Amino acid sequence: MRWWGWGEDGAAIALPEPAARLLAEELDLSGSERGTRVELADVRVPDPSLPGAARRSLEEAVGEGNVLDGMEERLAHAAGRSYPDLLRLRSGDASGAPDAVVLPQGEKEVAAVLGACTDAGVAVIPFGGGTSVVGGVEALRGGHASAVTLDLRRMDRVLEVDRTSLTASLEPGLMGPQLERLLGEEGLTLGHFPQSFEFSTLGGWIATRAGGHFATRQTHVDDLVQSVRAITPTGAWESRRLPGSGAGPSPDRLLIGSEGILGVITQAWVRVRPRPTIKASRAVAFDSFMAGAGAVRELSQSGLDPANCRLLDATEAQFNQAGPPGKAMLMLGFESAHHPVEADLDVALEVAAAHGGEPQDTAGKDDDSVGAWRDAFLAMPYLRDGLARLGVLSETFETAITWDRFEALHSAAMAGAREALGAKATVSCRFTHVYPDGPAPYFTVLAPARRSSEVEQWDAVKVAVSEALINAGGTITHHHAVGRDHRPWYDRQRPAPFARALVAAKRELDPVGILNPGVLIDPAD
Repeated sequence: MRWWGWGEDGAAIALPEPAARLLAEELDLSGSERGTRVELADVRVPDPSLPGAARRSLEEAVGEGNVLDGMEERLAHAAGRSYPDLLRLRSGDASGAPDAVVLPQGEKEVAAVLGACTDAGVAVIPFGGGTSVVGGVEALRGGHASAVTLDLRRMDRVLEVDRTSLTASLEPGLMGPQLERLLGEEGLTLGHFPQSFEFSTLGGWIATRAGGHFATRQTHVDDLVQSVRAITPTGAWESRRLPGSGAGPSPDRLLIGSEGILGVITQAWVRVRPRPTIKASRAVAFDSFMAGAGAVRELSQSGLDPANCRLLDATEAQFNQAGPPGKAMLMLGFESAHHPVEADLDVALEVAAAHGGEPQDTAGKDDDSVGAWRDAFLAMPYLRDGLARLGVLSETFETAITWDRFEALHSAAMAGAREALGAKATVSCRFTHVYPDGPAPYFTVLAPARRSSEVEQWDAVKVAVSEALINAGGTITHHHAVGRDHRPWYDRQRPAPFARALVAAKRELDPVGILNPGVLIDPAD
């Protein structure tokens, strides 16, 4: 990706006219200063401080040409893509850059790199696509004098496809489009399409427990992982390939979501499926978001398991050109590789109608609302760059909560954001995933950015909404991971004995504490 934002150089998506009108009406940007960015030559990247002996050891591990310390390569690994990350980069602050970027070809080289860095006391930041929005890939040293980023881009092969068991062995550096293209040659799909799909990797999905394509049932990458292999500073960690097991706590579950602090994922067996060829979708309008929520709750408990069941409030729908003005919109979809799905969609529409839902087009066909929402969903990371140039603060918060507590959480989060940002702000909500026992609400906040104090403004709303989510009984993150931005609330969410157990696991697997210091737990002494 380009160093200052989302996507490749030259890629840009215009702000849709309804979204621009909403911003003009709600935010009044007439007096806002436009956001600017410095030129590449003016970016401040610290001088590399990797000791000569450590560099030589790394070159022996991966080859001289695969230890890179040029300014542009280090800048490309200086931060993720959260709002404060982008503010820092656009202002020319690349203080989070590693001292070098190391490119292993395979797990033997990964093991050699971890051994060299353990001996030298050099921090190691595992890196996939760099799409973290929670401060998960910045090269913080955690008490070590130097840090390197371990970029897994060269480990990008499909190692084996087991068509009998419908599983595949994949390397962690596979990015979403490449992974799907290679599986597609076999007529298969992983069926995992996060919003970051274009630039994120399999290893990153597993390390952060990413949420994907399906709005019901297999919502997280956890559900698609059969086994994981990782290299830790004290040895290899590999679980057995099994469809299920009751043999004690799952070794996979400790690695999935470990965010690079326990080991480097080098291979995973994942569950794949035939590519769906039969699809039917429909948009349904509701007079209110809560009426739509009632329909979604019944659908999530019905056993129909729609592939898409995403509810947008009226503001979210307007911003994404997804339906008539003033209406909450439900995006319903079913898909299969084996059987017709129109009957399932018809039953789902009957459920929605019982809650006041009005279907927007001919049954079984993609309509304009569904297509517009899908395009807007994929474009949103690009649009955030445009919003920053317009002088707009843009941030999202995602959580999950049981149905009985959803309305209270929704009210608290909306009020907290508005109080933190003031009158000139818009706050919207949608469901990204739904379960029989509760939804995963996703809040978007937009406000005029206060020039030169954007980070403080972001921090205020981050604290306000995060406090509301935790106090209402929700999780601090449903699928964005913890990183460093969510640490204060993650510490409150997890049980204290579990935190001590995680520290003990870290100490056993990474005794010098070189792996991603400060993520999930405090850096080692």
